[in-house]
Amino acid sequence: MFGREQVYEVAVSAVRALSPLLARGESKLARGVRGRRDAVRRLVEWAAAYRDRARPLVWFHAPSVGEALQAKAVMDALRRTRPELQLVFTFFSPSAEGIAARMGADAAGYLPWDVTADVRAVVQALAPTIIAFTKTEVWPILAGEASAAGARLVLVGATLPAGARRLSAGARFLLRPAFGRLDAVAAIAEEDARRFTVLGVEPGRVPVTGDPAIDSAAERVDAASPDAPYLRPFHADPRPTVVAGSTWPPDEVVLLPAMARVRGALAGVRLVIAPHEPAAAHVSRLADKLARDAWTTARLGEVEVEGRAGADAVIVDRVGVLGHLYTIGRAAYVGGGFGRAGLHSVLEPAAAGLPVAFGPRHHNARAAAELAAAGAAIVARDPAELAGAMTHWLDSDEAWGYAHRRALDYISGHRGAAERTAALLVGLLSGIE
Repeated sequence: MFGREQVYEVAVSAVRALSPLLARGESKLARGVRGRRDAVRRLVEWAAAYRDRARPLVWFHAPSVGEALQAKAVMDALRRTRPELQLVFTFFSPSAEGIAARMGADAAGYLPWDVTADVRAVVQALAPTIIAFTKTEVWPILAGEASAAGARLVLVGATLPAGARRLSAGARFLLRPAFGRLDAVAAIAEEDARRFTVLGVEPGRVPVTGDPAIDSAAERVDAASPDAPYLRPFHADPRPTVVAGSTWPPDEVVLLPAMARVRGALAGVRLVIAPHEPAAAHVSRLADKLARDAWTTARLGEVEVEGRAGADAVIVDRVGVLGHLYTIGRAAYVGGGFGRAGLHSVLEPAAAGLPVAFGPRHHNARAAAELAAAGAAIVARDPAELAGAMTHWLDSDEAWGYAHRRALDYISGHRGAAERTAALLVGLLSGIE
C-alpha cells in the first residue's frame, strides 16, 4: 500500500470510530452511518448463499441516486448482452436507498467503510470480475484490494470538470494511486478524458463512450403512463404548467417570486414543485409561502387520492416520480444552481421536450451548458430573468416549439452511451475469461 493511502485509511478509520455519535438523528450523515453498520455482513452472507463462482460478477458502485440511474442504464444494457452475469450494486448516500431494490442487481446495499478489513472481507466473498465505479467515486482501499485480487477496475459515465476538487493538489496526492489502477475510464466527453490523465490514468485507457445518464433519462420519461394515478389528474385538467424539480431553499427564494410574476402576466398558470428533500417540515413551510402569495396548494398525495389537480401549486411530497411529472409540463426549472449542492439533472426535462431554466452555478453539469448553447435552456440569475423566460415559453408557441425541438434533438443525438459502455465491459470480460 502507498504511504498516502495509509494516511487516507487512518482518516477514514477515525471517522468510523466516531460513527456511534454520528449515527444519531435523521440527517443524511446519520442514516448513512447506520446503513454501513451491517454492510459487510449483508454482502458476505449473500455471497455465501448465492455467489456462483462459475459465473463472472460485475460489482457496480454509485455515490448517490443520480449516479445510480447512470449505473442502471449500463447494468440493463449489460444484462441484455450477458444475461448469465451476476451483478452487485452498492451506494454511498442514503438518497439511493429507495432505488437500490429497483436496480436489477442480484444483491444491493451500502458500500462498507473503505478500510482494509471490511473491503477485503467483501472482495474475498464476492470475488468480483469487474468493479465499475460510477461518474466520480473511486474508493482507494477498495480499488487496491480488488486489484490485488485480480479484478478489473473501471470508471463508467466518468466526468472530470475543469474545476473539480479531484484536480486540486491535495486530492491528486491522495487519489492518484487509486486512479492509476483503473483498467479503463469510460469518459462522457473528450475534455473529461484528457483530464483523467492528470490523476494518473494511462491515456490509452480513457475511451469516450458518452453519458449513460441520457439513456437513463430518456427511458424514464418514455415509461411515464398518462393513466398513472399521479399523472391522470393533470392530463384531465390541462393548463400551462411549470415543473420545478429538485429545488432547495436558495432556489425557492428566486423561483417563488418569479412564478408570482408569471402568474400575474398569464392566467391559469400551474406550478408543480418537487423539493429535493421533501421532508414534511419543508413541504409545510413551502405550502405556507405559496399560500401567502395567494396560490391554492395541494400535496401530490392529495391530488392522487382525490383524482383532481385543481390547485394552482402542487407540492411533490415524495421521491421517485419527478421524471414522469416532467411529462405534464410545458417548461421546467431545475434546482441546485443557486446554492452549493450543484445543479441537478437537466436531462429528464429535456427528454420530455421541455425548455429548462436553472441558476448560474451549473458548472458541474456539462449537459446544462450544452442545452443552453443549443437554445433549449437558459441561465436565470434573478427572479426577473426567470420570470421572463417562463413567460416567453408559456405564452409563445413559436418560442416553446423551437426550444422543445432543440431539447429533443439533444437527447436523441446523445443516445447509445449505455450500450457503448456495456460493450467496453464485455470486452474486458472477454479478456479475462
